[in-house]
Amino acid sequence: MALETRNFIAGEWQDGRDTVENRNPSDLSDMIGSFAQADTAQLADALQAARDAQAAWVATGPQKRHDVLMAIGTELMARAAEIGALIAREEGKPLAEGTGEAYRAGQFFTYYAAEALRQLGHTADSVRPDIEIDVRREPVGVVAIISPWNFPVATPAWKIAPALAFGNAVVWKPANQTPASTVALTQIIARQDLPRGLFNLVMGAGREIGQALAESPAVDAISFTGSVPVGRGIAAAAIPNMTKLQMEMGSKNPMVIMDDCDLDLAVAHATNAAFGGTGQKCTAASRLIVHERIHDAFVEKLVASTQALKVGHALEDGTQIGPVVSAGQLAANLDYIATGKREGADLLCGGERLERATEGYFMAPAVFAGTRNDMVINREEMFAPITCILKVGSYDEALHTSNDTEFGLTAGIMTRDLARATHFRRHARAGCVMVNLPTAGTDYHVPFGGRGASSYGPREQGRAAEEFYTIVKTAYIHSGAPA
Repeated sequence: MALETRNFIAGEWQDGRDTVENRNPSDLSDMIGSFAQADTAQLADALQAARDAQAAWVATGPQKRHDVLMAIGTELMARAAEIGALIAREEGKPLAEGTGEAYRAGQFFTYYAAEALRQLGHTADSVRPDIEIDVRREPVGVVAIISPWNFPVATPAWKIAPALAFGNAVVWKPANQTPASTVALTQIIARQDLPRGLFNLVMGAGREIGQALAESPAVDAISFTGSVPVGRGIAAAAIPNMTKLQMEMGSKNPMVIMDDCDLDLAVAHATNAAFGGTGQKCTAASRLIVHERIHDAFVEKLVASTQALKVGHALEDGTQIGPVVSAGQLAANLDYIATGKREGADLLCGGERLERATEGYFMAPAVFAGTRNDMVINREEMFAPITCILKVGSYDEALHTSNDTEFGLTAGIMTRDLARATHFRRHARAGCVMVNLPTAGTDYHVPFGGRGASSYGPREQGRAAEEFYTIVKTAYIHSGAPA
């Protein structure tokens, strides 16, 4: 299939006001394409088309919604290798990770295809005589989806699929760093038998298109994944319209390494959690909280594991860490390395820009030791292949350090002690807790989200998604007394 570079608005592929270049971060000479940037007039057209189409979509019934979502998901899974290569090419994650992301995106659609058929209400007797009560969920209306670049297909999939399954219309504004992947997903959706204008792709700058979406009274709900400052800005712009909000934002995920753990397993999981996806995951473990009794042994093994990782072109065999996504991201990462050094942390390995056969944004994964929890590198989300080790003297200190953050997305513990694992699971201030697992890696059929500055609004994924994408209607019916 030839790759489109235009927006998809009101059922048509449309040019934009201007374009942005999209280059491969593994090879800057590889020009993927110039992608259209919509203007606010086109956004207004998309919103109106979505409003008009949404009523028709609800009227088609759940079987139609099931069939459409199943077709989308099936094609995504069948083409996972092809789409995964495109993700790797433009975002920089290794090919295996890109392929896995594309396949997982398909699973979201097939899961919510089934959910389209499970939309059951319930009835109740009133406390008053001769009155019956019917309780059901109805679509919220027009949903704006604002998605990030780090999972350019999977994150929008877990938003678009439930939005459509529950009868809503969608206006999607993706990140500008990964337009090719978003267009590939749009092409699959656009080929389905949907009401004209039900699904719209509106690419453009966040300061213009994203801001206009947030401020628009034509939007009934906004699902956003991105940074805390942008999320707060969206909330401030949307609240005057009482727009329903769902936001997944920053993180500073801890992994606690206790002295009774399987040390080799802890090192393997910490390496995976800290550096998988080049550290560009909201679930990455950027704080490794290590008991003092095994601190030195853990650090030695972690540094060796980190230095053994192969950094290279995302499409090359054997690459374990690809480039970071952009020049701006690389500069920010290197600034955090400098900040950590200024704060007195010990840089044990990595942290420098790397040269490879092709010009790209390659960086050696970095491990800081001797850090304190009040350091900038332990307070701010870096979104980088950088992890920081904190030494603690007890489980209680580890739990306190773990919870000492404004964020609360994921938290993990490595231990053989069932009582300690249970205590941590119950007392970690995080939306997702992992025991003897990496902090990264979640399932699609259960709720996902955090607390504190990490999340706002109803949970994503699984059956919990209906809380955001639907509204409850309670109807009272007077049946009349029998003659």
